[in-house]
Amino acid sequence: MSEAAETTEHGGQIPETERRRRLRERRISASHSAERALGRGGALRTLRERLALLEQAADVYDLDQPADMYGDGVVEALEDKVAGLLGKEAAAFFPTGTMAQQVALRCWAGRTGNPAVALHALAHPEVHERNAFSQVSGLRPVRVTSDPRPPTADDVRGLDEPFGTLMLELPLRDAGFVLPSWQELTEVVEVAREREAVVHFDGARLWEATVHFERPLDEIADLADSVYVSFYKSLDGYGGAAVAGPRTLVEEMKAWRHRYGGTVFQQFPTALAALVGLVRELPRLPDYVRHARVVAGALREGFAAAGLPWARVHPAEPHTNEFQLWLPYDADVVAEAAVRHTEETRTLLFARPWTAPGPGLAVTEIDVRAAGLSWTAHDVRGAVAEFVARLEEPISG
Repeated sequence: MSEAAETTEHGGQIPETERRRRLRERRISASHSAERALGRGGALRTLRERLALLEQAADVYDLDQPADMYGDGVVEALEDKVAGLLGKEAAAFFPTGTMAQQVALRCWAGRTGNPAVALHALAHPEVHERNAFSQVSGLRPVRVTSDPRPPTADDVRGLDEPFGTLMLELPLRDAGFVLPSWQELTEVVEVAREREAVVHFDGARLWEATVHFERPLDEIADLADSVYVSFYKSLDGYGGAAVAGPRTLVEEMKAWRHRYGGTVFQQFPTALAALVGLVRELPRLPDYVRHARVVAGALREGFAAAGLPWARVHPAEPHTNEFQLWLPYDADVVAEAAVRHTEETRTLLFARPWTAPGPGLAVTEIDVRAAGLSWTAHDVRGAVAEFVARLEEPISG
């Protein structure tokens, strides 16, 4: 029987939430035992594997220095490193990106006198933060567009009300990790300036945007008044974030960081992991992006060879090392087949969950990291064939 119709030993149907919990546990267990993985982030690693990250800490910071207290020491060293990479005067560390962006945009609202934040309807604060902008920080989101693409200059020019800050998520994850062209980005920023607004980049994954823009990080960041970056999404750290910008803004953000409860007693594990990521992962990201394009092409070829009626890689040529894969099946069916494929072959092709954007459709995110660099196009096509064979097999109960 299909996973969607799974029953208990007494014949009763298992609740959907319980089925999905079991499937998630199987997915994590299978990923731990996989001998080969196209991409496997920190969420799918064991505690032992994650702690091993700090074995490299001595290479990035003097461990004989005193431990940090309330944001000094290694936390300040990380802030200085980020400010330098982004070409900004200063940076402030935060335990979460949600807090970081609320504080940054709150400070900008105080300076512009306008709490309206123009942003995409698919931006992270609109989709994943439970209305924190308005519920916690007194900000008022104004949607620039709902189309699954980056906002354009015409979108911003056409807004029928004033706004204090334009927030641009680069890349726009929920639209497929998509980026505008360099010309489109500069035009959007110019229009925001014409409207006397400041520009803030939600750059949680900005680290890997240099290949697409063909520009270094500091040149990209120079377009914005402030830039938020994450330390765990691309850099494989334990967590944490930073906002870089003018020194006076950063000083004000640190005051609000304290008020929001973000000035934690000691954060050296997170700060050290972030420094390791900046040294180890940041230089590799361009290779990940370029190889993601090889993987995307091989996935497309593999599904076509397997005779699937429709399958889509989006974007067709990935803008970063992450992209979407869409298949014409119910998400529960695809998720079950993906887990069985990993369990039976010890090969992790699809590390992330499958969701249902509509009836008979399933979408997942592909993330190409260091382990994926060893995968040739032939390897990817072969893994796709193995997966499709399980997708089409009846699933036993």
